[in-house]
Amino acid sequence: MSTSKHPELLWAQRSSETDKEKNVLFVTINLPDIDESTLQYDLQPTSLSFKVQAGTVESTTYEFNIDLYKEVIPEESGRRLTSRSLVLNLRKKDLEREYWPRLTKEKIRNMYIKTDFSKWVDEDEQDGAKVNFDDEDFGGGGGGMGMPGMGGGMGMPGMGGGMGMPGMGGGMGMPGLGGGMGMPGGMDFDMEKMMASMGRPDSDEPGPTAEEDSGSDGSDDAGPPPLEPSAE
Repeated sequence: MSTSKHPELLWAQRSSETDKEKNVLFVTINLPDIDESTLQYDLQPTSLSFKVQAGTVESTTYEFNIDLYKEVIPEESGRRLTSRSLVLNLRKKDLEREYWPRLTKEKIRNMYIKTDFSKWVDEDEQDGAKVNFDDEDFGGGGGGMGMPGMGGGMGMPGMGGGMGMPGMGGGMGMPGLGGGMGMPGGMDFDMEKMMASMGRPDSDEPGPTAEEDSGSDGSDDAGPPPLEPSAE
């Protein structure tokens, strides 16, 4: 006989006496791989119930039913399912400056309900605090510890992989390289031309002396050497 489990709930809030958009509860049901076809979600003004199957290797039933500390407005509340959680925005009914002291009506500690410190601000510091988290990227990267836009690994955005800089094909090279530690464009340049442009010989052999150079008539073809007389 299978038994259900209680998922982890993270919550934070904002409050306002005049602006209903800033009078909201942020509740995240922290549960990956939810099977949406099995989702049973019922939000009432004073209660919230939830039941679902989740898991990839082995499906498990998760559920809870809580009475809220005060009333919310279901028609003005919303939810969003991601690969890792069900995110809820619950509109508080009463416009008031004071925070709810807890999420539930019962003053009993629930080990599965925790403060969402990524969204929480203190009551006296909430002026100007963020109230819309819909633009956050809950999907994440394709794998590993990557940043948004990565295929995986520890690279930076736009990389194909490895630890290179943007624009690299791989390895530890600088931008524009195909890889390795080479110079831009590779190592296939003409050493002889480079040495000639620097006015230096391309070998360790000494060059012609000034005297030898002055004795040259500048012709590339001096003709064949004279024939030696034959001995008779």
